[in-house]
Amino acid sequence: MIIYGWRTKVHDRGTATLVCAQCQNPAAHVVRNAVKKFTLFWIPLFPIGSKWFTQCTFCGAANKTTKAEAQQVMNTAQGGQPPQATQQLAPQQQYQHQPQAQHPPRQQFPQGGQFAPPQQGQPPYPPQQGYPQQQYPPHPGR
Repeated sequence: MIIYGWRTKVHDRGTATLVCAQCQNPAAHVVRNAVKKFTLFWIPLFPIGSKWFTQCTFCGAANKTTKAEAQQVMNTAQGGQPPQATQQLAPQQQYQHQPQAQHPPRQQFPQGGQFAPPQQGQPPYPPQQGYPQQQYPPHPGR
C-alpha cells in the first residue's frame, strides 16, 4: 500500500508598507509564498506548485501577485527604488471580506467631559431597580 498526497505550507517572505486596495489605508502588508509539495508517506518530496500573495495587516485582505511583483515589493521595502513611481499593487485577484455592519451614531455628551450637576432636592443618580429579595423557608433539619 502506497500513501501519497500533497501539503501546502505558507512562508512569510517580508513586509512592506503599501496602500491597501480593500480598505485604502497605508498599512503594512506581509508578502507570503504558499508552496504545495508532493508527499509520499507524509514526507514532502518536491514542490508541485507555488502562489505568491500579499496580506494587509490592517483589514486582512489578501491580493494574489506574481513572483516578480512580490520581489519588487520586497526590494522596495529594503530601501531599493521601484522601477515605477507607484507602490500600490494592481491585484490580479482579491479575496473579498464580508462588509461590516453600520453602527448607530454616538450619543452626544456635554463639552468638557462633565455632566450637569443634579438639581436641588434630587438624588445624584436615578434610583436603581433591583431584583426583589426572595425569602426561603427555614430548612426542616436545622
